[in-house]
Amino acid sequence: MFTIRNMNPPDEELMREVQLERFEAFEELVRRHHANLMRLAQSRLTDRVAAEDVVQETFLAVFAARQSYRPELPFRTWLWTIALNLCKRQAKRAAGIASSQRLVDPQEIEATSWTLPVPSSLQTLVSAERDAQLHAALAKLPEVQADALRLRFFGGLKFEEIATAMGSSLNSAKMRVKHGLIRLARLVPVPEDREA
Repeated sequence: MFTIRNMNPPDEELMREVQLERFEAFEELVRRHHANLMRLAQSRLTDRVAAEDVVQETFLAVFAARQSYRPELPFRTWLWTIALNLCKRQAKRAAGIASSQRLVDPQEIEATSWTLPVPSSLQTLVSAERDAQLHAALAKLPEVQADALRLRFFGGLKFEEIATAMGSSLNSAKMRVKHGLIRLARLVPVPEDREA
C-alpha cells in the first residue's frame, strides 16, 4: 500500500516510489505536470490531438524508463527534456507529411487547427484569444528561443534546468530566454487601456 509521508512530496521522492512499483505516485506526477506539458506541446505543435499524443507518449516514456531515472537529478528537467524531444520528433514527422501532401494551404491549417472550448463567458473568450496570439507569436520565433520560453514559462524550469533540457550552456539558456522575450514583446500586441 502506497502512503505519502509528506503531503506534498517532491517529484524526486514520488519517482523513487514509482521505482519501487508504487504506481499511485506516478498518478500524482501525471496530475502535477499534465497541464503544463499540454501547454508546451500545444504551443509547439499547434494541434491539440498531436499535443495530447505527445504528452501521453512523454508519460509512457517516463514510466518505461523509470528504473533508469537517477533521483539525484531534478525530475522536472528529465521530464521536460523528454517532452521537448518528443515535440521536436512529432513536428518533424508532421512537416514530412505536410510537405509530401500539400493539398491545403499551411496558413489555413494553422488557422483551423485550434480547437478552443466553447466560451462560457467573455473572460474565457478573451483568454483563449490571448493564448492563440501567444502561440502564434511563439511559432514566429527561432525554435531555440521559443522552446526556451516554453520551458521557462509553461514548465517553470530554472535556467540551469533549461540549459540541461536543451543541451546548452547556462549562459546560452539565459540568452535564449532574454532574446526570445524581446522578440516576443515585438510580436504580441499590448491591449489598449479602454478606461480612458
